[in-house]
Amino acid sequence: MPKTIRYTLLSLRDLAVPAGPFLVLALALLVLAYWWLDPNPPKRVTLATGPAQSAYEEFGKRYVKILAQDDIEVRLLPSEGSAQNLQLLREGKADLGFVQGGTSESRPDDETNLESLGSLFVEPIWLFYRKDAAGKAPGTAASLDALTQLQGLRVNVGTPGSGIPSLMTKLLTSNKVDMASLTTSELEQTPATVAFLDGKIDAIVFASAPESLMVQMLLQTPGIGLMDFPQSEAYSRRFAFLSPVVLPRGVVDLAVNLPPQDVRLVAPTTALINRNGTHPALLQLFFQAGKQINGGAGWFRRARDYPNLANNELPIGAEAERSIRNDKPFLQRYLPFWVANLVERMWLVMGIIIAIMLPLSRVIPPLYAFRVRSRIFRWYGQLRDIENRIESTSGKTGTPELLEELKTLEQRAEKISVPLSYTEELYALRNNIQLVRRKLQKL
Repeated sequence: MPKTIRYTLLSLRDLAVPAGPFLVLALALLVLAYWWLDPNPPKRVTLATGPAQSAYEEFGKRYVKILAQDDIEVRLLPSEGSAQNLQLLREGKADLGFVQGGTSESRPDDETNLESLGSLFVEPIWLFYRKDAAGKAPGTAASLDALTQLQGLRVNVGTPGSGIPSLMTKLLTSNKVDMASLTTSELEQTPATVAFLDGKIDAIVFASAPESLMVQMLLQTPGIGLMDFPQSEAYSRRFAFLSPVVLPRGVVDLAVNLPPQDVRLVAPTTALINRNGTHPALLQLFFQAGKQINGGAGWFRRARDYPNLANNELPIGAEAERSIRNDKPFLQRYLPFWVANLVERMWLVMGIIIAIMLPLSRVIPPLYAFRVRSRIFRWYGQLRDIENRIESTSGKTGTPELLEELKTLEQRAEKISVPLSYTEELYALRNNIQLVRRKLQKL
């Protein structure tokens, strides 16, 4: 082995002894900090969506696609709708879910176990009716503009899990409409739409974003009308979870001017709700995905109106507040997500660890120097003992024995290996051995 490599390895071995405990302590602190902060999120998360062909299902598919770019698998959990999503969150069967305001009664422990990641979009109440059926109802025209005009009609108010029956009960009660005056049904969205188009149902109620395929189809179906809510502002004052919105003239199809006039609607706001304990990095990714999905202009929003922190019935999560104020983190723009997330969540602890370890690291150079020099200095004790015995030796008595000891000491000194920076002290030991030998030879 070349001498240069041998001396380098020797220096590293000598350095490892004093630096070893320091490195072990630093590694232990890093492992402890990693365990405590848990910076990297799990690779799989469950999102409660909604019925087939609903807006919730469509949005869920978009979240799947966006989070897959960061190697996060989003498992979609179909449900009947908002109310069931809230129940799935309460039971821990979902990590996140779409929940519509006003569609379920809150529980005392909801504010402890659940939090909002922000409002994503409004879901207008779409009350579609058959124009031929509306004209047959007593005291009504061929178009509906009040909930009181539903009396005597067959109305599907959605499945209980969707939360729409609860919402419609509140609205009908506020209009002093006796539920017994309606023939209500609670069919799922697809069967209800088929029955509606077949004339077996007179009116059907959705609370959905306009991205819903059912909504898009019914808006363009001949003979189907959309109920106007001229009292939309009053509804929003009576119910905090409702907002007045307007479906602008021609927004569905500009070429055929559909709808032919502005339609006033009332709309609860849908928020993305998560269970407390969901990894903060996952929440950050979902909020960023929400900006991509819901941040553009739409039928009922302007660009960058959503996500926002308004109209939330549950406490706002810290990650939502942080994300709404800041753009995408700087490191995530240039590094893979897991690397950027690790640095972002560990940098403060890393700073604390460095602040602790820097003063401790100052003892390493003295310990290193002491370890190397001790190989040389420990022989000075034997050399001094020989020199002291020379002074007590009379004449040449004992001189051969002392010369033999010096020879042995010199042979051992020649075998001492030290880093090149300490060879001067090694040669000094050898020179001192020669000085003692000459002194002994003079006797």
